[in-house]
Amino acid sequence: MSQPKADTPAPETKTAEEEQPRSPREIRLVMIGLVVTMLLAMLDNLIVGTAMPTIVGDLGGAEHLSWVVTSYTLATAASTPIWGKLGDLYGRKGTFLTSIVIFLVGSALSGLSQNMNELIGFRALQGLGAGGLMVGVMSIMGALVPPRDRGKYQGMFAAVMALATIGGPLVGGFITDHLSWHWTFYINLPLGVVALAVVVVTLKLPKVRSKARIDYLGALLLTTGITALTLITTWGGQEYAWGSKQILGLAALAATTLIAFCYVEQRVEEPMLPLDLFKNLNFTLVSLIGFVVGFVMFGSTVFLPLYQQTVQGASATNSGLLLMPMMFGMLVISLVVGQAVTKTGKYRIYPIIGTIVMTGGMLLLSTLSTDTSSFTSACWMVVLGAGMGFLMQITMLVAQNSVELKDMGVASSTATLFRTIGGSFGVALFGALFNNRVTETMKERLGDAAANGGGKGDPSSLSPAALRALPAPVQDAYHHAVANGMHTVFLWGAAAAVISIAAAVFMREVPLRGAGSPAKSDDKGTEPNVEAVAI
Repeated sequence: MSQPKADTPAPETKTAEEEQPRSPREIRLVMIGLVVTMLLAMLDNLIVGTAMPTIVGDLGGAEHLSWVVTSYTLATAASTPIWGKLGDLYGRKGTFLTSIVIFLVGSALSGLSQNMNELIGFRALQGLGAGGLMVGVMSIMGALVPPRDRGKYQGMFAAVMALATIGGPLVGGFITDHLSWHWTFYINLPLGVVALAVVVVTLKLPKVRSKARIDYLGALLLTTGITALTLITTWGGQEYAWGSKQILGLAALAATTLIAFCYVEQRVEEPMLPLDLFKNLNFTLVSLIGFVVGFVMFGSTVFLPLYQQTVQGASATNSGLLLMPMMFGMLVISLVVGQAVTKTGKYRIYPIIGTIVMTGGMLLLSTLSTDTSSFTSACWMVVLGAGMGFLMQITMLVAQNSVELKDMGVASSTATLFRTIGGSFGVALFGALFNNRVTETMKERLGDAAANGGGKGDPSSLSPAALRALPAPVQDAYHHAVANGMHTVFLWGAAAAVISIAAAVFMREVPLRGAGSPAKSDDKGTEPNVEAVAI
């Protein structure tokens, strides 16, 4: 099915879930369930991210750091399109509740992990459930509230973002310092039970049944392609040389499966990811921007705590506090932009500003060194957070304003997929770059024999507390190594962010539904697009 032109507003078509108008009270009750689930999803990354240095020090070497996050994001990316399509075909409430249950089971098992392999595997299971959390929140919100009216409810989501961004690092740091890192996963359980109860009671949607078959072949091909690409970025230059048969074989596998995926998606009745979506210019551009935002955001949140705890000497609790400037900048700007879009209906300028500011923030953070003060690094994080704040709402808003109402789930999942893939690639690539730079710097300063921490093990595999017990020369060398690694990571991140600037410039201003302007179909008589999604 063809999509409307990029400069054509998307009129509404109703599905069974949207035929009955919702009262403000009913919407507010549903929002409670959605924001609790959003809190569940947001807290996990923030809490676990703060505890990662200690987890790595307890269970294994830093070479596994990327995989703890990559397994989660990879599973999330692979399952996201499936959750979105299941919601469109069989009802959003049932799939939403199922994803919450899977997420909680994965959380409990992750907390019980006794080694790094177990943790990586259980984080993957947790990621399978996480793939349906944000997709469910966004598609349900978009089904109930048109884009122009969404600002009325942004206060709820802003409060959740504030609670998660401020409370998440604090809770993660407190648990790490005073309890055990295992509780960074167990804490999801009581919150998840509350989310389940609230959603079951407040969310009333008609049951949906479809005779259409799920595109399992497409899902398999897409998952295989994403996995192969992620393994390339993780193993290339680390486990295997870039020109090795393993890396070249993965590249061939990725190319083959993704080409086959495109072939399959054009011929099945209900494609997992309809390629017609990308005929819409704005949808394509915001998908690219979302990829870059995920790339930048995940890389920042994974490696900044490591720098703060090892180089700046912060405790796990304090490093969580030191991440607050970035999260606060993101929260404030996101809320302001959401209200402005509701008031004016205009949005094109915000992606342009956001991509420029985000790139500037990455460049500033690339200047981190062993003598950078906490205040200076906090200022640079505010800049990065502000840039992402301009983009967080707009990318999803534009993507969902570009599709038909019946495709709300798949549009939500597609936009989320690109952001998740970006995060997976970011962590994998940043991890490879970081580890290489750390190893090179340690060898330069201590030599091959001395780079093992004076016979006490590889410093990169030790917790921050254990590092402080090493000889002063080894500590100093490792501090410089981490600072050099951060420089490399953020410099490459800035280069990637430049791509998003170009994409934002070419975006077009398309009227948002709910703006009061009459809907028009395009001049080719194609079906109109409908419905938007909340962030």
